[in-house]
Amino acid sequence: MRLRWLVAGLLWWLGVVHPAQAQQQVRVSGTVSAADTRLPLQGATVAVQRSRTGVVTTVTGSFAVAALPTDTVLFRALGYKSQRFPLGGTGLSQLIVRIRLVRDSVRLDEVQVVSDRADRALINRALRNMKKPAPAVVKGPKRPPKPKPLFAVDSAAPKAPVPTIQSPVSLIYDQFSREGKQRRKMEEIEAAQRAEKARKAKLQYNKAFKDNRGYEP
Repeated sequence: MRLRWLVAGLLWWLGVVHPAQAQQQVRVSGTVSAADTRLPLQGATVAVQRSRTGVVTTVTGSFAVAALPTDTVLFRALGYKSQRFPLGGTGLSQLIVRIRLVRDSVRLDEVQVVSDRADRALINRALRNMKKPAPAVVKGPKRPPKPKPLFAVDSAAPKAPVPTIQSPVSLIYDQFSREGKQRRKMEEIEAAQRAEKARKAKLQYNKAFKDNRGYEP
């Protein structure tokens, strides 16, 4: 009879105490940072692989998650290699860890390079459609307008008197003076220039006719 009570007590201890210990949870907390800069990583995920539940690290990189002693905690962050932390059946009720993730190199599956000439017409049209910046307007001090004269002012030099028979003095002066000779010479040159200009205009007009004579007989 006593042996039966001992066996019943042993079975009760194995069925109650050990499952209770097996279901005991471990609180895993700590920080996640970068291995190269030692700066905390915000937004990194800390998940339990068995239950697929987890949390996200705070601004300081801290976290806290509950797991079983036989679970494995997975740490992941964008641009970094994922890291697994197995608890290994620890008998502790709380663990404080510091995880440092290593940067992951970016891999490109396929890169396609296409070489082609740029369309010059498209480039020119795009350049024409570009809005040019308006020049800066520099405002200077306003100056008062120039004063207007009260009376009309003629700045032209007075013309020389025309020599006539009625004024023999001016006629003699015009015939024999140096200024008169120069004036008559300038008048001859201007008359020759006008005649040459008229001749060229007439020749240009005559080119439009078949016989190259125009209105000439």
